Amino acid sequence: MPSFDEALQRAGEFGRFQRRVFLLLCLTGVTFAFLFVAVVFLGSRPERFWCRGPGAAALAERCGWSAEEEWNRTAPERAGPGSCQRFLLEAADATATATATANANANASAAAAALSCADPLAAFPNRSAPLVPCRGGWRYVQAHSTVVSEFDLVCANAWMLDLTQAILNLGFLAGAFTLGYAADRYGRIVVYLISCFGVGVTGVVVAFAPNFPVFVVFRFLQGVFAKGTWMTCYVIVTEIVGSKQRRIVGIVIQMFFTLGIILLPGIAYFIPNWQGIQLAITLPNFLFLLYYWAVPESPRWLVTRKKGDEALKILRSIAKCNGKYLSPSFSEITVTDEEVSNPSFLDLVRTPQMRKCTLILMFAWFTSALVYQGLVMRLGIVGGNLYMNFFISGVVELPAALLILLTIERLGRRLPFAASNILAGVACLVTAFLPEGTPWLRTTVATLGRLGITMAFEIVYLVNSELYPTTLRNFGVSLCSGLCDFGGIVAPFLLFRLAALWLELPLIIFGVLASVCGGLVMLLPETKGIALPETVDDVEKLGRYRMAFSASSVPAAFRPPGEGARPPTSAAGSRRPRFPVLPCEAPAGTTERRRPRPERRAPQTSVPVSARVSPLCQATQLLFTLYKDMHMTLSIVPRCWRRFVLMLDTSPTRG
Repeated sequence: MPSFDEALQRAGEFGRFQRRVFLLLCLTGVTFAFLFVAVVFLGSRPERFWCRGPGAAALAERCGWSAEEEWNRTAPERAGPGSCQRFLLEAADATATATATANANANASAAAAALSCADPLAAFPNRSAPLVPCRGGWRYVQAHSTVVSEFDLVCANAWMLDLTQAILNLGFLAGAFTLGYAADRYGRIVVYLISCFGVGVTGVVVAFAPNFPVFVVFRFLQGVFAKGTWMTCYVIVTEIVGSKQRRIVGIVIQMFFTLGIILLPGIAYFIPNWQGIQLAITLPNFLFLLYYWAVPESPRWLVTRKKGDEALKILRSIAKCNGKYLSPSFSEITVTDEEVSNPSFLDLVRTPQMRKCTLILMFAWFTSALVYQGLVMRLGIVGGNLYMNFFISGVVELPAALLILLTIERLGRRLPFAASNILAGVACLVTAFLPEGTPWLRTTVATLGRLGITMAFEIVYLVNSELYPTTLRNFGVSLCSGLCDFGGIVAPFLLFRLAALWLELPLIIFGVLASVCGGLVMLLPETKGIALPETVDDVEKLGRYRMAFSASSVPAAFRPPGEGARPPTSAAGSRRPRFPVLPCEAPAGTTERRRPRPERRAPQTSVPVSARVSPLCQATQLLFTLYKDMHMTLSIVPRCWRRFVLMLDTSPTRG
């Protein structure tokens, strides 16, 4: 009985059908990125706010002040643009001074009459009115522009803004377990469509929330459904392509997440209020419901649920779209890596090597999420042009994927993983102690830190899946990545509360955590050139070998099928070029020099051309192919429009 991978190879591992589905589902990464970091613009601190007492309100009404004039005349200057105290203007009434504090509303009119519209503070000795803590009545130059001004999340209530982002990440954590289980139980595309609808509905409710509790509850639900969209689209993409394309596809789909980060500041720049931004990043999720007619259920999942007939029907449609033919011999298929056991947490920590990998990966997930979200949200409190800084930080993430593709197949997984964490940690520590008078240098170093943590965040996806055996892989990745959402819960409180004490203190915490993580990941075994482990015993054997730079040192039991030892170089003139040659084809004559002729002719040991193509070239080819498919799709729109107009012109019912 043929396996599912054999049937998929016959139908096409990455043909036109897979490219179309991949392009459609990649757009989910853009909208997920919007929600993931939108708090920077939704909850930006208002430029000017102050506490408005009853005396100031009565005076502003009598004098007909604008918000700007009221701030200039009644807000305490020494407390800065965001004062948590107010002037007790009610004390200006000499006859009511003794009772002004106890009964401020009764004396507001009398106090306002005693104050001058030109200079209200002139009624006090030395123009020094008494200051009292604010108990409400906040005033903003631009009201309802952000979540902060909408729900008065300032001063004593500033921690509530941290709560909104923590609640969102708590929703991510809940969605990873609930909708992840539902996707395995009821199907990928069903959960994906329900999640898209849920993100859209809850996002609209968030935009029009009448009070803060409703805002928080539906933001949590939006996080639950958003995690469902991102998780299921990632799974569908990796399940419908061949095994050789999964690594490249998994990295490229994260580049669309970066694309969302790049687009978000432009959206926020042209939309003046937070409700408009919330709707702009939410409503596109309703368009994904059209995927019901474009994206089928994962045939791999159908096979695992004993629905082979439906899986074969989808595979035949894939083969037809790819210009191939699935022979009638594929009447029944099976999945070779089907799980037969119910894993538990004890399986991840029972043996020494598994225990070490689990604990280090948990810390790596937590650190990556904490530092990444912390650096993103820090852009909203450091000053400067928020939109430009956010855009530049997003553009910096694009080279991260290219650097990963260049290094993981040459240096292995462990060294780039550790170097990216250490780079982020050192950059955070250096930025914290750079003088304020060198903004260009601070920006450059902080940019390197953002690049490093982005690389670490993307590599941990790959390393986590390669270090767990087949029987524990899904459970282990889900459990370890749960620490990512936990890091997102901690990040806003750690950033905003510590920044209130010292603006650079969060950077020191981020730098220490990332540097420690960089040292710990060097304790992980190298997985370059090694077949995925099937059992816990295979994982335990990985720790006995150090394979940082050469796959030739891999024991035969762990080599991928068909991979032999690399032959030695025969002559000085037949060495392989030191640097890769683009385009992706190897230089003329290098294949014959690298491998002896008998081995090259032997089918069982020959290396196909696709195996010699660098990951960077594969990713470039993938993006170029997606561009051609998208261009072809968009070119159909004008033709359809012309046919529609022609139909109207020739319609007999047209008046």
